[in-house]
Formats: sequence, C-alpha cells, structure tokens
Amino acid sequence: MNVKIEFGYGNSSQTAEIPEKNLLGTLRPNPVPAGPSGEAELERALANPTGTPPLSQIVKPGEKIAVITSDITRPLPSYRIIPAVLEQLRQAGAGPEDVTVVFATGSHRAHTKAEMERLAGKEVFGSVRCVDSDPSDVVRMGVTKRGTPVDITRVVAEADRRICIGNIEYHYFAGYSGGAKAIMPGVSTREAIQANHSYMLCPEAKAGILEGNPVRKDIDEAARRCPIDFIVNVVLDEKKEIIKAVAGHHIKAHREGCGYLDLIYKKEIETLADIVIASPGGAPKDINLYQTQKALDNACRAVRRGGVIILAGSCREGLGEEVFERWLTEAENPPSLIERIRRDFQLGGHKAAAVALALETADVYLVSELPGALVRNIFLQPFSTIKEALKAAFEKLGPDSSVIAMPFGASTLPALKWQNFKSSNK
Repeated sequence: MNVKIEFGYGNSSQTAEIPEKNLLGTLRPNPVPAGPSGEAELERALANPTGTPPLSQIVKPGEKIAVITSDITRPLPSYRIIPAVLEQLRQAGAGPEDVTVVFATGSHRAHTKAEMERLAGKEVFGSVRCVDSDPSDVVRMGVTKRGTPVDITRVVAEADRRICIGNIEYHYFAGYSGGAKAIMPGVSTREAIQANHSYMLCPEAKAGILEGNPVRKDIDEAARRCPIDFIVNVVLDEKKEIIKAVAGHHIKAHREGCGYLDLIYKKEIETLADIVIASPGGAPKDINLYQTQKALDNACRAVRRGGVIILAGSCREGLGEEVFERWLTEAENPPSLIERIRRDFQLGGHKAAAVALALETADVYLVSELPGALVRNIFLQPFSTIKEALKAAFEKLGPDSSVIAMPFGASTLPALKWQNFKSSNK
C-alpha cells in the first residue's frame, strides 16, 4: 500500500507515492492550540504588547514613522498586518503623510510597483508612501562589536519611529527569522550583510539556536545602534494563515514568538532516514534556488550520511543571486566551495557553500524547472518530478530504504531524539 503525499511546487503541487512500509513519518506542523487566529489574533497582540506600551502610546503626532516589512521572497501577509498597524498610528494622531512603508529587500532584487501594491494591499499602497530599501543611500549608525557596519537605508535611519513587521520561522544560521532581522539584513547594505553573515560558519550558528548564536547576537546589537520602537511578528500555518502574533519589544516579543514556533514546528524524529523528500512549501519560498536552499538545510537534519535528499522547488526565477550563481557554476567541486568561503567570505557565496555542506552528508536530487545541464553543473541531479526522483533514489539505495517526507521543509525543523543522536554519533 502506498501513501500519497502532496508537496507544494510553485503555485501548484506534486505528489509522491511512498510505500507505507518505507515511510518513517511525514513532518507536518503540530496541532495549533485553541485560540484566536488571523486578524483577531493580530488585534489581541497589538492590544497586549510584550515589553512595551501599546503602539498608540508610543508614537506622537507629527513624528516620521518607518514601517519596515518583508519583501516578495517571504510569505508574510503584510497586506493584512499593515492596516492594523496604521489604525494604531491613526489613534496616536499620525496621518498618512507621516508614514513610509519600507520593503526590506536586503540583498534581494527591487520590486515592481505591482509587487509593492500586492505586498502592501491596494488601499495602503494608494494612501501612504511605499518604497524599497535603498542600499545606495544609507546612514552609518555605528559598528557592532564584531565589526559589522550598521549602515541603514536613509528613510529608516532618519525616522523618528521604527516599526518592524515580520514572520518568524527557522533560519539556517540566524536561528530564527523575525525580530531585528528587519533592520539587519533587511534595510542594510551588502557590505554589512556580508560582515554579519560571515559568522554562519560558527558551530552555534544553526536553525533553532539563539543562545550563543553569533549571527543573532550581531543582529540584535545592530538594533541597539538603530533602535526599533515596536515589532509585529507572526507565525503562519501551512496555509500561510496567521496562527500567532506577537508585538512589542524587538527581543522580548520576538523570543515569545520563537517559543511558539518551536511548539508547532519543531519535530522530534526517532532515527535518520535513507531518503528525505523536502519542499519549501511552494511559492514564494521556492521562487529560486537561493530561497529553496532553506528546505535543503532542514532536510540535512533528517537524512543519514550517504543518503539522498530529494529537494522539490520550482525555481522559476533561476538560481536567484549573482554571486551564488557564479560560485556554484565556476566551482571545480563541492569541497572547493567550502574551502573558498572559509578564506574569502562573500554574500551569496555563503549559500553556495551551504549547498556544498549538504552534499557532504547526502546526494541531492533537485526537482525543479531549471535546465538539467545547469543542475548537473552545480553538483545536483536533475529531475522533473518527485516520482522520478524517488524511483532513482530507491534504485540507488535499495527498495527497503526508509523515507521521511517534509512537505513544509523550510518551516519544520527535525530534531533527532537525544539518546538516538548520541547513538548515531558513536
């Protein structure tokens, strides 16, 4: 008997049929505790912030306000959150002319006007100024202890109040997204982002880790140089609906949200699998390989050494980043990428090295829209469907190979039970 499992793929899906005897488990989010969701949960969080007064008591009439939100590569429903924030600002006496919505593009491409309108919502886009962060026009607001320049796009740096909107999910070296990440790397420069991300090679820089994580520490220090007045962060379910909202202090509220994320998305597993099938969950998380890679990193937590990871992502916009593409396509072999990042850290190259690190653990079969020759050139094996990739994995590892399915691979974080972790590392 086969178990059918759907994996998000672009704006559609692909189905895998896995023999029941081979399937160790499907890593789906845990049940959501009873409580409000959507706009009701958002209103609850805004009315009961953590570590700060309500937003309506923080902002004063006439102040310049920057509302920083995520770009098109993130699943954040900004169009649902920004209106609630603007209502709080209205109650504080702020008018539309006082507010600028800033899309935190980091090192990503700029938006089209249509994309900005889709992100902010038609009404917000038509009533307040909406702009991308501009890395060519920044203000230096200091330097962190680790040497990261806090260069912030001018419209944010010169604002009287900064409100950061984001979603919280696992991040493969910053621990978690959200919080002060809206500032660093969100509205910073490539040089600053590169300095911050260079700490990804430290052993504590891992998904789900905050304590002692040098990347997150550097991010939070950057926010002390460029103070955040208020955050609104949300946790989304697999349908991208808001199931938890936190608001208030950029660290206290953020950590509350991280704890909730663990409750829903940290998935304990008994043993590592021979084969892991992982998808980021479809658009926009698989818009390119640069974004799809996040599911690859999580999948490495569930696969045995020498196994196979089937990574399913549309990648309709290609590899997604110039340096990432150049490093991958010019490399002689995966180990050369790891050696290169250790001696010459470059933003974009860091994700190429992350792909190489995954290949130290397992072969990677990429199900995508990318040309097969390109996929082979970057050391991955190309397939058009999960069905074809799974057939090839069974042929390589044997018909009795165990399988773990991760249809929400960018969100769910496998955690091997401690006693089994010790056994697997003897």
